[in-house]
Amino acid sequence: MNPPIGIDLGTTNSLICVWQEGKPTLIPNAIGEVVTPSVVSIDEDDSILVGRAALSRLTTHPDKSAAAFKRFLGSNKIYELAGKKFTPTELSALVLKSLKADAEAFLQQEIRDVVISVPAYFNDEQRKQTRFAAELAGLNAVRLINEPTAAAMAYGLHEEQSGNTLVFDLGGGTFDVTVLEYALPIIEVHASAGDNYLGGEDFTHEIVQACLSEWKLKQQDIAVDDYARLLDLAEQVKCKLNGEQMQYLTWFWQDKEWQFELNESRAKVIWLPLLNRLRAPVEQALSDARLKPAQLEHIVLVGGSSQLGVVRELVTKLFGKLPYRHINPTTIVAQGAAVQAACRLRNQDVEEVILTDVCPYTLGIESCSGKVSGLFSPIIERNTIVPTSKVKTFYSTQPQQKAICISVYQGENPRVENNVLIDEFEIPLTPMEKTQGVDVRFSYDLNGLLEVDVVLLETGEQYGKVIDQSPIGLTDKQKQESHERLKALKIHPRDEMPNRTLLARLERAWAQSLGDERLLIGSYIEDFLTVLNQQNLDEINQMRSEIESQLNDLGR
Repeated sequence: MNPPIGIDLGTTNSLICVWQEGKPTLIPNAIGEVVTPSVVSIDEDDSILVGRAALSRLTTHPDKSAAAFKRFLGSNKIYELAGKKFTPTELSALVLKSLKADAEAFLQQEIRDVVISVPAYFNDEQRKQTRFAAELAGLNAVRLINEPTAAAMAYGLHEEQSGNTLVFDLGGGTFDVTVLEYALPIIEVHASAGDNYLGGEDFTHEIVQACLSEWKLKQQDIAVDDYARLLDLAEQVKCKLNGEQMQYLTWFWQDKEWQFELNESRAKVIWLPLLNRLRAPVEQALSDARLKPAQLEHIVLVGGSSQLGVVRELVTKLFGKLPYRHINPTTIVAQGAAVQAACRLRNQDVEEVILTDVCPYTLGIESCSGKVSGLFSPIIERNTIVPTSKVKTFYSTQPQQKAICISVYQGENPRVENNVLIDEFEIPLTPMEKTQGVDVRFSYDLNGLLEVDVVLLETGEQYGKVIDQSPIGLTDKQKQESHERLKALKIHPRDEMPNRTLLARLERAWAQSLGDERLLIGSYIEDFLTVLNQQNLDEINQMRSEIESQLNDLGR
């Protein structure tokens, strides 16, 4: 039987979860961790590494590694790693393929159908690219579920709460706010808002910019690998912040020791613009849900970046109550996706849970009024309950018109130039002595995918389109090329990943150290390579365990 599988494909980390014995069970990867960093790297032998090993190589081999590519799904961005070119979708597929291998090793059976979580504020193109990434990985995304909604499902099932709840989801690259109401077995989403370009990565980059400003250095003067080390150190300092206790970032560059001091008070000043950006989606979601902060019974934090002290402090001030912290914010989305997968398969443990969701943004077309063109005419307003189907009547601009162009946009601005173009296509008209009416119907499903139907009122002719070719979408030929390109890649054997991960970690530790510590780590590398060459599995496992323990003691 097909097991209920949920996947959290994150900007920073990804997780896969299965519904087993009445609860969601997180699946460990090849090195025994349930969290897999969303990082891809190309090894010296041209094989692909995914996860912890790739994360270590992000510091030592930045030209052969890529991270945070989820932020660019649906864009034209291309990553070049060791001479090979990848789209964000293809890199996401490699992460999903690694998760798939982990799940099949854990369950001892093949998996295909999965529920994948996406940011609530992902647009149509980003959702399509997520589906295509799953396809490239040999998976079938039977459902896309919004990340805050997935978290709400896991939280609601765990706590059996009732009342109004706000899910505050700050991940590595995206920020979502969802307001919902529990009346189990019904979980009803009232409103969602967000920012697809705000997350923990931005907080890290602000620390780096503060360092460079204080040291009077320019980024363009720093080599890529040196800058990657600085970013890595900034991430470590960010994660260690604890109240007024001072943390020290020490970076060695050009035979000089550069030091930067940081505590939460100073971080709050550095991050003030980012903290202010967190407010707008919160206010919009509450306004759309027609609720005041005092009417919220529960605040749930989701995403690793929501655990930053300054973020928790902001949330407490915004809502006048402490957020829930007893459920792991890093794993809750994957667990909720598994709950949704179980619901879809009518698992007897959860078949009573009924979920409603919303379209988080306004969808409409370009129109004109009089001599004013470029206007945005909404058809589906933001936070409309989905699935939904709505129709609106428009008219051609003049008699004898031979065609009309349907330009579909997403956004909240009255001018289309300030919104996001999703797709456009032309409908032929039979020229007449008068203007002609057309009904434009938008149908939006639970996966966040849009279908457009156009009916010519004068002739009854009908045209339908499931939006599949946005200006940055893929042709069938491009999709086939992606399939062939990924098929040709050499994926590093899963059973060798613990050794490859330790080597990458040792290289990273060596790059970050100096003096006697660097000599010590260099000796670990030589010893481990010697044991690997002898190919004695017991000796390899024993030495790996010993070196990992030594590195932990060194804080590396």
